[in-house]
Amino acid sequence: MFRIHPQAELYLPGRRLPLDATAEDLSQDGCVRFILPKPVGDAVPQLLTCLARGQEFCIGQATGQPAERSGEAGFFQCSSSGTTAAPKLIRRSHRSWIASFEVNSRLWDLGPADVYAVVGGLQHSLSLYALIEGLHIGARVSILSDLTPRRQWVELQGIQPTVLYVTPTQLRQLGDAAGDTSLPSLRRLSVGGGFLDEETKCRAAQMFPAARISVFYGASETSFVTISDDTCPPSSIGRAYPGVEIRISTPEGADCGPGEIGLIWVQSPYLFHGYAAGQSPDTRWRDGYLTVGDLGYRDGRGNLFLTGRINRMFTVADQNVCPEEIEAFLREQPNVSQAAVLPRQDPKRGAVPVAFVDAALGRQGLADLQAECRRKLGTMKAPRKLIRLKDWPRLSSGKTDLRQLAQRLEELT
Repeated sequence: MFRIHPQAELYLPGRRLPLDATAEDLSQDGCVRFILPKPVGDAVPQLLTCLARGQEFCIGQATGQPAERSGEAGFFQCSSSGTTAAPKLIRRSHRSWIASFEVNSRLWDLGPADVYAVVGGLQHSLSLYALIEGLHIGARVSILSDLTPRRQWVELQGIQPTVLYVTPTQLRQLGDAAGDTSLPSLRRLSVGGGFLDEETKCRAAQMFPAARISVFYGASETSFVTISDDTCPPSSIGRAYPGVEIRISTPEGADCGPGEIGLIWVQSPYLFHGYAAGQSPDTRWRDGYLTVGDLGYRDGRGNLFLTGRINRMFTVADQNVCPEEIEAFLREQPNVSQAAVLPRQDPKRGAVPVAFVDAALGRQGLADLQAECRRKLGTMKAPRKLIRLKDWPRLSSGKTDLRQLAQRLEELT
């Protein structure tokens, strides 16, 4: 089970937290302890109690989840991102994360000499992972979840962290706060939870000049699947993380060859146990392998390329279209910072793509962008309409809220 290393230290801004503290007993033994993520000063002591007892816990209660639910020692729950559907509660064993703590410690020489900073909310699995890994290996851990990015950057200058787990959105926010300052103490920057564009990656190299940057791909259900570094092609999401076996298969179950797009299946010691609340029709098991509905292909060197999610793919005139491909193209264009593509029903083609963009472009600029899409993507994939948004909708994790955009598109049509 999770342990708190005797050399571990835990801090909130301005104060050190005792690691042997016991939170007030708010639930009966044998039940899941539901912990509200805010304020973090109240959440952390309850989490420490659960870690000490081995009690099953869940930070952030999903809608409709019962107040009391039977729990089991050595298990915990975290929430999925809820980008395209209602968030689900992911149930997994302590061992599924401990196995990757041990891998990371070997790969990156992590240990009690390291300093971790946690910038995201503890209801998100990436932030929770960073916190528990740091405590497990005996590092000094500072939780900055309740601070704005600008105040986080000020705190980071004082903390001098060596290890940081962030999403691309959190990285961009810290970049805006950093200005022309840098943090040379950081030696390991791990980025997950979304696509890391080249501009943000270059900015990260300026902010953290001594850091090795690793980008990993996975899901709440799978944890680590691939990890990439400077030896991987820029558009790749990396090669298999140690201990992971990947299969790419056709809908009929046959293995795909190099360059052939199919469903991504994963087998590893890091997989989840099941859903404690909610379900997904795209999450399936087969012969010990798990898929969450992601599509992709591998090249001859084992580099994995993600092309989209099966639940986002739609058909235009009998041709399958992955909106992620269009979004990636749009984000590469000048003055476009965000893009999201959704299908709009069409009587002739079944559906056509419509793109929301956060872009510093006027009417003519949008027209030129649409023309560039037609030239490079073709008439089937080029967005039929570009809609500029200033108030980009985001989930608390920083990811784009696609459900809210779908509602906006429905209102516009």
